[in-house]
Amino acid sequence: MSLYDEGHTIAGWTGVAIATAGSAVVGWGVCAASLPLVVGGLAVVAVSVLVTWVLHLSGWGKPPGVRPREQWGMRVRDAHARDGHAGCVGCRLAGRGRKRSTEVPASASAPGAIPAESIPLSPVE
Repeated sequence: MSLYDEGHTIAGWTGVAIATAGSAVVGWGVCAASLPLVVGGLAVVAVSVLVTWVLHLSGWGKPPGVRPREQWGMRVRDAHARDGHAGCVGCRLAGRGRKRSTEVPASASAPGAIPAESIPLSPVE
């Protein structure tokens, strides 16, 4: 069984449901040769991205990586969402990244890079 539990969140499932509806409208528009339906479906897909992002920032999405089993449930809100998640692009876009130290480690090749040896891959490693 996977220890990462990616995407099993309210934000993830809501975004997928809205994107699926938008994709169906795009497909309908292609079959009907209707440009307004295609554009409308693409707009719904774009809205799904925004809805997923807002739900993630409000605590209904989880950070990437390994989480304790008690945080795997869909109805468990993430208490650390206000601070931002390390390595989360959505949190960075919202200006919620982890605070960087003023001292840059020599092993960091890019700004904000996290050394690979500090990220645990699984409980076995």
